[in-house]
Amino acid sequence: MATIDKVSVDITVVLGTTVMPVHQVLRLGRGAIIELEASEDDAVKILANSMPVAKGTVVVNGSRIAVEVGELLPRPADAR
Repeated sequence: MATIDKVSVDITVVLGTTVMPVHQVLRLGRGAIIELEASEDDAVKILANSMPVAKGTVVVNGSRIAVEVGELLPRPADAR
């Protein structure tokens, strides 16, 4: 069990996505706002090492923001 404690996993939470041309990305500056194809009530995707593992919801408690896991996704057959 001690070796599992040393394994590092990159967790990413995706609230939404958008598509924009490269020339528009290059013009983005500090404070730019990027509109997402999602609303604040939509489920977020939770990725572990870029692989989808769960869906959840954003929870705001005072000044803290968290993600509550709502559904675990089945692992693909080749990832077992």
